[in-house]
Amino acid sequence: MNFEQIYRRKVMDADAAVASIHSGSRVYLGGGAGVPVTLANALSRRAPELRNVEIVHILTFAEAPYAEPDLSQSFRANALFIGANVRKAVNESRADFTPVFLHEIPSLFRERGTLPLDAALVSLSPPDEHGFCSFGVEVGTTKPAAEA
Repeated sequence: MNFEQIYRRKVMDADAAVASIHSGSRVYLGGGAGVPVTLANALSRRAPELRNVEIVHILTFAEAPYAEPDLSQSFRANALFIGANVRKAVNESRADFTPVFLHEIPSLFRERGTLPLDAALVSLSPPDEHGFCSFGVEVGTTKPAAEA
């Protein structure tokens, strides 16, 4: 089977992609300019069926529906860098802030790390003619999260 066939087998819509996330999961959400907004919104729509899902992220430049007060039983943001979209939730103790140097973040996700992950929601390019994909502008923390 070549990479194109493998890729086609794995492509799914956002709702299907987040269907495997369960209550009690720790999920990495790609950040910066590479926030997978469609996936974050799909996960947020599942709030009625989920409890205590921790969403770990760096600075995100998108809306954070998972940090809204009415979803606090379902989701808890854990910001490694605080942005305007989660600052109020952190100040109201509905979200956490884990201060960390950027270069230390990959070690948090690795085996026996402080923040082992159950899933990673990331933006990724389609494969090129050789089957290689790109994490784009957010490779520094997203690639280690996806590998974890």
